[in-house]
Amino acid sequence: MNPGPLRADAGPGRVPVPGDLEPIPGQLALPGMPSAAEPGGGTAGQLTLPGLDSPATDAGQSDDQELAAVAVELGGLDGDGSRMAAAIRGALDMLLDGQHTGRYRWDQLHKTEKTHAGTLVEIALARVLRLADGATLDYTIAGVDVDCKFSHRMGGWMIPPEADGKLMLLVQASDEDGTWSAGLLRATSQNLSLAGNRDGKRALNDRGRAAVCWLHARAPLQENALIRLPERDVDAIFALPSGQQRVNELFRRAQRMRVSRTVVATVAKQDDYMKRVRGGGGARDQLREEGIVIFGDYAGDQLLAAALGLPRPGPGEFVSARLTPRTAGPGDRAYARSIRLAGADWLLASAADPAAAAPALPR
Repeated sequence: MNPGPLRADAGPGRVPVPGDLEPIPGQLALPGMPSAAEPGGGTAGQLTLPGLDSPATDAGQSDDQELAAVAVELGGLDGDGSRMAAAIRGALDMLLDGQHTGRYRWDQLHKTEKTHAGTLVEIALARVLRLADGATLDYTIAGVDVDCKFSHRMGGWMIPPEADGKLMLLVQASDEDGTWSAGLLRATSQNLSLAGNRDGKRALNDRGRAAVCWLHARAPLQENALIRLPERDVDAIFALPSGQQRVNELFRRAQRMRVSRTVVATVAKQDDYMKRVRGGGGARDQLREEGIVIFGDYAGDQLLAAALGLPRPGPGEFVSARLTPRTAGPGDRAYARSIRLAGADWLLASAADPAAAAPALPR
């Protein structure tokens, strides 16, 4: 049954919004960071890692009292992981520096830059969680020295000799997978490989990988739209000569997807990249003639996007979509979701719908 149009000027309690009305993912973190807790105390999107369907240990049930205390402390600081996710996303974006380099993938980094990723993640986590410096390792958490190690690849952590016997906060994130993980482990000899590299660093062995006490496993990482797009679309975007043209093409090709400010900056490669999106001559104005509207993180935009069944843009995010006016003639999609703009009902356009100029979103 058609839930009916949503009026753009609807106030609280006037017109119910059909569909998803739970808290916006990432409301308290960087754009798009899901943080809504599921019933029963779980966190959305945190699935068991492959091979760990029955984890050998749990942070809340560990016999290691220091590890359990650290887990409780971190849970109190960031129960849903949204702050850690924001820090990791920010560290990766800082490393890629897309606004100045146009890079958006891990494999575009130099080897030395990849090595530096761990330092950036360590600093970012310390900042957002307000962790004190450790006596000999990175942090002091619940009175315990904890070393932080980051790897782009699951299981790729290298443990230095000075951390032998110490607690490790193991962090992993991948834009390609769109996920991040964080867990605790005691770096005992039983959990590490026998042989190390020339610096004496050792990898986790099978027992060590199975013994990680996961705080957050495969939690969603804010989406990088450029990685989700087909390569031909990305090439077409970057082939255009001006920043405004590239931003316009981004919103043409990345429709119905969350697009972060970082992605806009990477495509525009300009200091004033947000100007390329806004009204007053930016993509919002230029693409409306093609029927494409760009929803932002305004509360009204979020409700309108949700009413159409689109992803709701989180803080600092955008979602573009081509709209078409609802008609009363034969073949009208009677049950399609619609919103009301400028006195008319608008639906998501299909490929068969002719282009029609869309109205401006209310402000």
